[in-house]
Amino acid sequence: MDSKAAIVGWAHSPFGKLEDADTEALIGRVAGAAIEHAGLAPADVDSIHVGVFNAGFQKQDFQGAMPALSVPELAHVPAVRLENACATGSAAIHSALNYIESGQGRIALVVGAEKMTAKPTAEVGDILLNASYRKEEADIEGGFAGVFGRIAQTYFQRYGDRSEELARIAAKNHKNGVSNPYAQMRKDFGFEFCNTISEKNPYVAGPLRRTDCSLVSDGAAALVIASADVAETLQRAIAFRARAQANDILPLSKRDPIAFEGARRAWVKALERAGITLDDLSLVETHDCFTVAELIEYEAMGLAKPGEGYKVVREGITEKTGKLPVNPSGGLKSKGHPIGATGVSMHVLSAMQLMGEAGDMQIEGAKMAGVFNMGGAAVANYVSILERAK
Repeated sequence: MDSKAAIVGWAHSPFGKLEDADTEALIGRVAGAAIEHAGLAPADVDSIHVGVFNAGFQKQDFQGAMPALSVPELAHVPAVRLENACATGSAAIHSALNYIESGQGRIALVVGAEKMTAKPTAEVGDILLNASYRKEEADIEGGFAGVFGRIAQTYFQRYGDRSEELARIAAKNHKNGVSNPYAQMRKDFGFEFCNTISEKNPYVAGPLRRTDCSLVSDGAAALVIASADVAETLQRAIAFRARAQANDILPLSKRDPIAFEGARRAWVKALERAGITLDDLSLVETHDCFTVAELIEYEAMGLAKPGEGYKVVREGITEKTGKLPVNPSGGLKSKGHPIGATGVSMHVLSAMQLMGEAGDMQIEGAKMAGVFNMGGAAVANYVSILERAK
């Protein structure tokens, strides 16, 4: 175990179109609740790490200061805000881990949040393009969905049309999401609906259909991370057996857009540091911002050779009852994707699995979980290997 810190408590809001006016309100839902869940008091917290993308979703920024507005006892605790596109939540988690493992403190609060639904759809699309290379990609039709539409086109041109497999990924994640009480869309659409172009499932950015795209969401999630000695005294402890981050160059024009090389490197590093293989994992929560991303991520994590991710789908390997369940939570596709909250949410849901507290989402006997969260089109890539320590 290369980490000296563990997740000891968490909280998670529903994801969806929420009445909460802004990230201040969303953070207020989870900050104090996570501390209480850990069995601690606000006075025990040594540092605060907030993940909010924002980038124009709201005028108010300076998000690191927000937790103290709902938990006044945190007013004088050092706080910092992190941003790393769609991997903002994982950036906040790594910041907290670095703080604890460097010996600066023993308990850190991590909060991820985003308020997206207050903006018109077209404006949301433009804001999300801030996670791409605007000098070259700002005029892509369809916004960020258009970016991944081009990725899907390139993949299909090289390896063949895999629209059917993308529909099966969408259907899998929607089916899983029915069991997730936090999910924005708890509806099993079935394969036929996901695979058929219709008025309710049109092309958004060909060849991607509406069911291939994650949702515009509001939501928040929080974790309490503690040093190993503190974790030993608490009710729950989910350890980071390993973690890794690897980046890739931002412009798609300067790399193979369907290689997801940064994601591959992050997975290789994390598995090597953990001293395990994929066979040792009980489940994976991966970043399915679009179904084509999940398909390519199968290849990046080593489940299949490049171009052969379709075999993973056809063989049912990543189904909830398969050899390696992927996104038993429903993933971003069903759960929703409030940018700053996503990475934190993935860790919360994986921790719940390892504690046997995932309810209807539970993978029986889950012992070790992998989490993959990426920012942009596989630019900032984070992998965590989690296991129960207590």
